[in-house]
Order: sequence, then C-alpha cells, then structure tokens
Amino acid sequence: MSAQPCPCGSGRAYAGCCGPLHAGAQAPDAEALMRSRYSAYVREDADYLLASWHPSTRPAELSFDGPRARRPVWLKLEVKRHVVTGPDAAVVEFVARYRIGGGSVVRMREHSRFVREDGRWYYLDALGG
Repeated sequence: MSAQPCPCGSGRAYAGCCGPLHAGAQAPDAEALMRSRYSAYVREDADYLLASWHPSTRPAELSFDGPRARRPVWLKLEVKRHVVTGPDAAVVEFVARYRIGGGSVVRMREHSRFVREDGRWYYLDALGG
C-alpha cells in the first residue's frame, strides 16, 4: 500500500509532511506552516486552521458546514516565494487553484504574512495578489 501524498504538493507523503504539523508539531518555517494550512483546507480541519492563525487576526470561528456543492474543492498549490522579512517574520507568495461545484477553476494568488512567537509560526494575514 502506498503512502497517501500530501495535499500541499511537496511530493512527500502526508505522514512525513503536513501530518505531523496537524498532529501538533511546530512548523520549521513559514512556508511549512503555509503548506500545512493549505492541506488543512483540503482536509477541512478547522481546528488546525484556527490554532495556526495569529490571535490578533483569527476569526472567532471557522466552519466547513453547509452544502458540499458550495464549498471549494482545492486542486493545487504552487509556492512561488518564501521571503524572510525579519527574525520572526516572513511572507509566502503562493497560487492555489480550486473549483466550487461544476464551476470553472479559480486561481487565487496571495502574499501571506507569518509571524513567529515563542518558537511557533502563525498565519497573520494576506496582502492579496
């Protein structure tokens, strides 16, 4: 039986890529956290997404409830750049593709900001594309 590939597109197995982060391990850098967050969206893991979101910008709740046909189906992630902007700050530029229902593929480009506090990386916010 082959290992399940990680949704983040790293080419590694989920169990050796985003799986440990979803289980509580700390991300080594902002890119790893961003990839794990993408995988969490694919897997609809709201708890992980909230836990990895900085408290200053985190929504009160995040839900994947509602009709399946209206939720995004994440198709592909491409990390374009990972730039360290300070000792505890970084920006990750990426393109994610998704589809809702039978609609066309949507290409979302984003520059996400990340901060590290007490050794743990957090998603802060998006600068847009």
